[in-house]
Amino acid sequence: MSEYRLTGKIGHDEDGYWAECPELQGCYTQGDTYEETVQNLREAITLHIEDRLDCGEDVPKSDSVSLLTLNVAV
Repeated sequence: MSEYRLTGKIGHDEDGYWAECPELQGCYTQGDTYEETVQNLREAITLHIEDRLDCGEDVPKSDSVSLLTLNVAV
C-alpha cells in the first residue's frame, strides 16, 4: 500500500462546502459541513487514485504546498 501527499482545497458558499484536489484533474466533491467535506474529499481522492492505478497511469505527488487567505484593505 502506497501513501500519497496531495493538496486539498476547501471553500464555502451559500450552498455549503465544496472541495477539490488540484493535482487530480476532475477530483472534486461537496458537503453540508466542513468535516463531511473533508471526508468526502478523502474518499474522492482514494477512488481517483485507485482508478488511475487500475488504468496504469501515474499518480502525481505534492511535496509541499502553502495556502493562506489574506484580507487586504485598499
